[in-house]
Amino acid sequence: MIVACSEPRPSLSERTLPIIDSIKTEYAPDKRVALFAIESTEKGDTLVLNGETDQPQAKQKLLAALDTTGIIYQDSIQTLPEASLGEDTLGVVSISVANIRSQPKHSGELATQATMGTPLRILKKQGDWHLVQTPDKYISWMQGSFQPMNADTFQTWQEANKIIYTNPYGFAYLDENMEHTVSDLVMGNIMQVKDENRGVYWVELPDGREAYVKRNEAVMLNDWLTEVKATEESVVETAFQLMGVPYLWGGTSAKGVDCSGYTKTIYFMNGKVLPRDASQQVHAGELVDENKNFKNLRPGDLLFFGRAATDSTRERVTHVGMWIGNDEFIHSPGLEAHVKISSIDPESKHYDEFNLNRYLRTKRMLTSNRDILTLKDVKLF
Repeated sequence: MIVACSEPRPSLSERTLPIIDSIKTEYAPDKRVALFAIESTEKGDTLVLNGETDQPQAKQKLLAALDTTGIIYQDSIQTLPEASLGEDTLGVVSISVANIRSQPKHSGELATQATMGTPLRILKKQGDWHLVQTPDKYISWMQGSFQPMNADTFQTWQEANKIIYTNPYGFAYLDENMEHTVSDLVMGNIMQVKDENRGVYWVELPDGREAYVKRNEAVMLNDWLTEVKATEESVVETAFQLMGVPYLWGGTSAKGVDCSGYTKTIYFMNGKVLPRDASQQVHAGELVDENKNFKNLRPGDLLFFGRAATDSTRERVTHVGMWIGNDEFIHSPGLEAHVKISSIDPESKHYDEFNLNRYLRTKRMLTSNRDILTLKDVKLF
């Protein structure tokens, strides 16, 4: 008796998985900024595709690839924004600092924050929470704190005259006497202007509230966008305006910053939008050093720290600070709980041996546009 043995034929899902993984790697390698969560099951001889994506080109490529295989499939993939949102798929942050979490619940990790006037793309809704995307493409969950808009309303808001608040912290007031507050404000807040006189701006917040802002604490946004230029001197000046601000995991404002939220805020107030996290910022800009040749550094350069790659582990970027010259960098380290200055000089009172030992590389953001947006060009998606 001769018994013939052969490998079982792969299932439809097994045959499809490499295609899904390949397209995900191409279009959504970082789930923080792009979604392609697709699963496949089998119903008889039919492959059933479930999941969601905000990358319609990726979905089209997946279906086209399956067409070439001869596999019979059922497309149940939801393309975001979800249809139930109707026309209100855009929005603008309406409070001074909005918390954006990794999960649709208050106990979810604080992933990032967005300041008043930040435009949002609304992807879907779950209970009272919305999955939103900020102009730096970061995707997380927000409860309230923004004004939903359709495309026409959003365009009207975009084209309106606005101011940008330039003080680290302050208030918008109910009347010109500046006695009662309507909202607190932080550096970078953007509001629509209704009128102005010698001492105050009369403004409308994105959710329709009206208030007064001291004129010496803000400037007209269009003028600011025209004049702002990120220089070595300007980014260092902004960095020092936030000296001593508390450390806050996920923070990106004068109320509290984490390490990359701090560098992101510095550059935002100088007209540039950096990626959100240190592990994303490290891919932006131009390489300056990765051998501790600190003499090549210029003020404004970003220093990255973490765990170097080994034969068995990948590199892990966990911290970022900004070079300010004189062998010093300024950063928001969680251990000390506030923005501070550190030094690479062993003789300095600010000597930071811990971070020096885990230094990885330095990147220059001032002279590069690689993975960096110019704020005046941010119109959103």
